[in-house]
Amino acid sequence: QVQLVESGGELVQPGGSLRLSCAASGSTLDGYFIGWFRQAPGKEREGVSCISTSSGSSYYADSVKGRFTISRDNAKNTVYLQMNSLKPEDTAVYYCAATGTPYYCRSIYGANFGSWGQGTQVTVSS
Repeated sequence: QVQLVESGGELVQPGGSLRLSCAASGSTLDGYFIGWFRQAPGKEREGVSCISTSSGSSYYADSVKGRFTISRDNAKNTVYLQMNSLKPEDTAVYYCAATGTPYYCRSIYGANFGSWGQGTQVTVSS
């Protein structure tokens, strides 16, 4: 079973950029659908983006469309989330997770994802 580890979160000013990484071990990512999720204090978990590691097809929540870009490097067994034009409301712990079902990737529905990483903190503040 695949294990996932997130990294790249830090404190950044509004308008800044960050790139998060989701590194896999234990299995190749090829064939999985990898999602990024976030959870802010006192709020429910939110699906942010998802990618098919086979086709590269990607999906985004409306709140991040045009600002975030998900990508994968199958040779490095890693999925990335490039975050630009960051806003204070993007502050959250960001998690990556895996599913084998394209429907759940298209809907970025976290309840049917597994192999959750430990999360990485992103704080957007001046």
